[in-house]
Amino acid sequence: MESCKKSLLTGLEALNISLEEHKIAQLLAFVQLLEKWNKAYNLTAIRNKEAMIGLHLLDSLAVAPYIQGPRIIDIGTGAGLPGIPLAIYYPEMQFTLLDSNAKKTRFVQQAILELGLKNISVCHTRVEQYQPEQNFDTVITRAFASLPDILQLTTRLLSDSGILLAMKGQATDVPEIENAQTTIIPIQVPDVDAERCLVKIQLTK
Repeated sequence: MESCKKSLLTGLEALNISLEEHKIAQLLAFVQLLEKWNKAYNLTAIRNKEAMIGLHLLDSLAVAPYIQGPRIIDIGTGAGLPGIPLAIYYPEMQFTLLDSNAKKTRFVQQAILELGLKNISVCHTRVEQYQPEQNFDTVITRAFASLPDILQLTTRLLSDSGILLAMKGQATDVPEIENAQTTIIPIQVPDVDAERCLVKIQLTK
């Protein structure tokens, strides 16, 4: 794992993110769990631990400056991305990780247990059926659906001043949204040679 740790530290420095040693250890332990469970559960197309550092950990943490709390929901979290890396980064915030795939939510539950994360709850359901007791300050999605579909399914989950963050490759399907302010934020992910952006949507009264 030494090469993984070196890649992670170099990437965090490029992102201007400083993390305590125990958080670095949690991130690396998460990658090891992901690699181990991936063999049986097919959680991600990325098989290689070194590739997971950039494509999963750094890709998730690159959006950390844009998160607003204290309540965040990760829709279509899959193997816990970006929710688990962000929850490690922000232990004072409360994260809900939602996915309809039972295998993936089982893995996320196990990862949370093994990593000792106290600020995450897991929800195995479809977003259409999800009824939270309280709405969220940030709704974030990563490769979950097209932007129009994301909007249709998730804006009801936002608090009055909440934001929707959609992690995208290219921002090709950004619709004109009535009563909303849309910002496209270019994202540079270390060790990832692909276009990335964050679409930020804030509903206006």
